[in-house]
Amino acid sequence: MSTSHASFAEFYPYYLGQHDDRRCRRAHFVGTSIAIAALVSFFGTLDAWWIAVALVGGYGGAWVGHFFYEKNRPATFDHPWYAFRADWLMYWQMLTGKLSW
Repeated sequence: MSTSHASFAEFYPYYLGQHDDRRCRRAHFVGTSIAIAALVSFFGTLDAWWIAVALVGGYGGAWVGHFFYEKNRPATFDHPWYAFRADWLMYWQMLTGKLSW
């Protein structure tokens, strides 16, 4: 079910609520890490195959987390830009210890 959010600041708490299960957050973290590694590989080789790996790794990790652990619909289906930004913020917060993973 789609919900309306007036701003990213309003969206982000909703987004975190969709990631209550630590296994889901971990799946996101792994997927985003794969996407980062693939993008680094792309810029090192200019082989477009790495772009596909980045997309599959990033979204695959997120979707595994939602479909298998949270049992909810990924926010990217309804709010793609906010969800993309929120995933990177959540990743940074887990990396820096501000959010448990």
